[in-house]
Amino acid sequence: MIATPSALRFIDQPALEAQTSYPVRSEYKQPGTPDVLPPADAMVVGGASFNTINKWAAGISDTLALGLLTEGIGLGLPLAALPFLNSAQAAHPAFGRSVRELREAGVAVLLGPEGYEPHVPHQGSKHLAKYPWHAVLAAVETGKA
Repeated sequence: MIATPSALRFIDQPALEAQTSYPVRSEYKQPGTPDVLPPADAMVVGGASFNTINKWAAGISDTLALGLLTEGIGLGLPLAALPFLNSAQAAHPAFGRSVRELREAGVAVLLGPEGYEPHVPHQGSKHLAKYPWHAVLAAVETGKA
């Protein structure tokens, strides 16, 4: 699991490390240091924020997570993103452009009925329990990504 530095505040890092048997990484490793994670066969971006989607589409890799995602497009890996954002953010013109660009690059962006319906602003915490993780996992398992 790779987390953005901001995501570290929201995830249960010990539980994820126990579940995966690997450390959660959020920073680039030092040059020449062996990688502790196996190579990816596919990448799933869960809880993809407005910021993450826009930066990814623009090719910005200012975090390890975004660096791997931008590289994943060039490597041709199956990539699926399940956003988590509100309807006001989703209405911003940059977001729509970013979703189109990522889809054109082969990323399965699961937004709307097939994934996540943007929630009412300031109500995000009410939607965490029903976040459709199954949709993004199914996208890479069935080859839709």
